[in-house]
Parts: sequence; structure tokens; C-alpha cells
Amino acid sequence: MNKDEILFTAKKIGIRGFEAAATPFLYLWGWLFPEPTIVDGPDALQRIPDILKERGEKKPLVVTDPNIFKLGLLDEFLAGMDKDGVPYAVFHDVHANPTVEDVEAGLQAYKDNGCDSLVAVGGGSSMDCAKGIMARVWRPSRPVKKMKGLLMVTLPSLQMNGLLPPTLYAAPTTAGTGSETTIAAVITDAQTHDKFPIMDPFIRAKYAVLDPKLTVGLPKQVTANTGLDALCHAVEGYTNIWYNDKATNDKGVQAVKIIFQYLETAYNDPGNLEARSKMLLASYYAGLCFTRGGVGYVHGIGHRLGGMYGVPHGLAMAVILPHVMSDEFLGPYVYDKLADLADAVGITGATDEAKAKAFVAEIRAMEERMAIPTGFDCIKDEDISLIAERCMAEVYPEYPVKHIFTKEEIEEFIRKYIKQ
Repeated sequence: MNKDEILFTAKKIGIRGFEAAATPFLYLWGWLFPEPTIVDGPDALQRIPDILKERGEKKPLVVTDPNIFKLGLLDEFLAGMDKDGVPYAVFHDVHANPTVEDVEAGLQAYKDNGCDSLVAVGGGSSMDCAKGIMARVWRPSRPVKKMKGLLMVTLPSLQMNGLLPPTLYAAPTTAGTGSETTIAAVITDAQTHDKFPIMDPFIRAKYAVLDPKLTVGLPKQVTANTGLDALCHAVEGYTNIWYNDKATNDKGVQAVKIIFQYLETAYNDPGNLEARSKMLLASYYAGLCFTRGGVGYVHGIGHRLGGMYGVPHGLAMAVILPHVMSDEFLGPYVYDKLADLADAVGITGATDEAKAKAFVAEIRAMEERMAIPTGFDCIKDEDISLIAERCMAEVYPEYPVKHIFTKEEIEEFIRKYIKQ
């Protein structure tokens, strides 16, 4: 072994040691921190004013993005709040990739309007921004960038406003991110053009509002991208090697089954409320799976493309997923897990390897039917080293991937299969 090989071996030992130490905590926190309460069905969002009043919450900050606000998707909800005499403030300046500045502006709106809770209505961006605001309300002396990583909201400081952060009600308008149930928020640093995750059980939503009517008007490609994002969460969470218990893994399998059955229906028949409802449930289940099991290289690479080039998150996940899970990269290390998922959706094969390859091939075939490209022409050769470096910084050690690749291997994979 040369010096570099010895150092990398030592690094791998450290990564696996961290994961082994974290596993008991992940089992324990699933017991200590319950899943969000689900409020579901058509017009579920209209039930929130009653819940706010029952809980004694006086004035929520409604967090959303400019498009949702301009399209009037909140009009019925806000009219219901007015009718029920529940005051509120609205913050609708969330970017597609929410920034540190978005969180700070939302925090200021929260304080200026005397709010005591949050209602996030939108895709993952709105919900992630609301989680960031929640964390800043609770930990007023902790800057957003200092919350990067696992448990960096809870652990570093005892200074906080109250014993618990404010209540978050999360109503997704896409069926994909699973942010309504995860302990993660992904924020963009506008100065470095990098995305970073904040992961802490105390920023989890208390209520997940799964209203299919909020997703009916989605453009077809957004339906495809976000649904495949949910598939990525379930597949990465299930194929990872630590953290998940059987019940959580089962949620990942259920998510994959639902997505294979209903995503293309939602794509081709946007007004189908059954398909929309099922996809919201799949997104929720996938969120539960990767909240415990973690994600991996798809997210590690995809977050860089969002931060550096503005690639929509769901599209990045959709494009990268079949490449990562194929023989080009991680596939041979997770044939057994991919074969389980193939069994779940009725894909047959003589061996685990055959079933795994057929499963990945069907993902790509489904993507082709929904006009998903196979790579990105925005990636610059001079950026690939930085993409790989930042990917490793995100994936190691928090995500328990089956195989630990070197920086050079990740660079070669990106150059050969992701860049066009």
C-alpha cells in the first residue's frame, strides 16, 4: 500500500466507525421523535385553521414561493383563515433553491409580525426554508451556516427560545421531496453556490398536510421530476446499510411499489385525484425511509448541480439515479437490495444481478416515457473535481452508502456518465 491508499483506508475505517456509533441513536430517535400527524384527503389544507385554534396557536407565518402565491393556490386557504378569524402573515419570497438569505428574510418576517407557528405550502423549497426559519427562531444566536450537518441545531448551544421550536405544518404541492416528514432542510449558500443539509429531528414538521388538490395543477415535467425524486429517496434509503429498521425499510418498498404503479398515471392524467393522493403517500413513505436510512451519491452529486448550475433538484435526482444504481457505479454492491425492489414491483430474473439490472433498466425506461434526459451539458470540466470533493464532504460519513469511492472514482463517473 502506498501512502494515499493507507490514508484512504484509515478514512474508511473512520467513516464506518461514525456510522456504527450513530446507528443506536437513529433507532432511539425514531422512538423518541414521533412521525408527523397526517392530515390527508381533498381539502386537507382547509382543516388547518381548526387545528391551529385547537392548539392555541395565534398567528402562523405562511411560507411559500412567488409562483404559488401569484397563481392563487393559497387563496382558498387564506380566505378560510380569514373566515375562521385566524390572523396570519405571508412570506412568499422563497427561491427555487432556498438560500441563507431567504431563511433570514423569513425569520425577520416571523419576528416583525409576531408569529408563533409556521405553515409551509409548496415544494421542498418552501418547506426547507420554513424549517430553516423554525431553527433560527428556536436558536436565535446560531447562524444558518453553523447548522450544517447532523444535529447541529440541537447540540452546539443551550441558548434557545422555549423548550421546543415552533410548530410547523407542511403542505406539499409536489409529490416528491418528502420534506413534510424529513428531519432535513437543504439550503444554498449564494456566495459559494453550494448546497448544504441541515439534519436535526427538532426541525421536523408536526403535521403533514397531504392534500391532492394542491398537486393537480402541476406541469407534467414537474410531476415527473418530483415523483422520481421520491423514487430516489426510497431506493437510496433502502439500499444503504445502516440506520433503518424493518418497518422503515418496508415504507421504502411501499413507496417504490406506489410510484411504479401511479407516477405515470399522474403524469398522463393530471386531474386523477387517486393517483395524486397515492403519489403524496409514496413521497411521505419515501421521506420516512431516507430520514432514517439516509441518501447517497445521487444526492451528493445532484446537490452540487443545483447549487452550481441551478438544475432543478428533482431533475438532477431523476437523471443521476439510474446511473448510480447501474453497473457503472454502485449497482454491483447493492444487487441484493435492488433485487428486493424488483421483486416488489413484479420484475423477474434468474439471479439477484439479473433482477437488479432489470429494475434499473425499467427506471430508465419509465424516465424515457416521461422525457427525462440522460445527462447534463451544463457541467464544466474544470468544476468536476470540486463537485466530487463536495459530494464526498456531504456523503461521508453521514450517509451509510454500501461502498466508499475515492474522489478520483467519483470524478471519472461524473465525467463519463453524468456530463454530456
